[in-house]
Amino acid sequence: MALTPINISLDAELTEERASEIQPSKTFALNLESGKIGDYIDGEAAIQQFIRKAIYTARNRYLIYSDAYGSEVDELISQSLPFSVLKIEIPRLIEEAIIYDDRIESVGNFELSQESDGLFVTFTVTLTNGEIIESEVIL
Repeated sequence: MALTPINISLDAELTEERASEIQPSKTFALNLESGKIGDYIDGEAAIQQFIRKAIYTARNRYLIYSDAYGSEVDELISQSLPFSVLKIEIPRLIEEAIIYDDRIESVGNFELSQESDGLFVTFTVTLTNGEIIESEVIL
């Protein structure tokens, strides 16, 4: 005997419908240079921030993050490898760092250039909604 007049199958349908909706990606704006937290950001700005933060955060170094979060880019760069090796490995490590996010469909079109002590990486991120974001990081 049910205590409420609500049909359980109706509740399951509502839950499934709500789960399939695109959830907002609202988060706090982080200034990575100054370390200050700002107002809320959403949409492309939030995704760009996720990309930079995931790439710059060392994987398995901070207990607050899961094993899937972060990248091993810093370990690779600290080995002073030839640029030819970096051109192969950096795109793979960046893709591994960000592809698990459910908003990201694919990562590609990597271009690397080395100037003095900096490594500039540009790439394209295709989102699951079809949008394309151009990203750039300095390693």
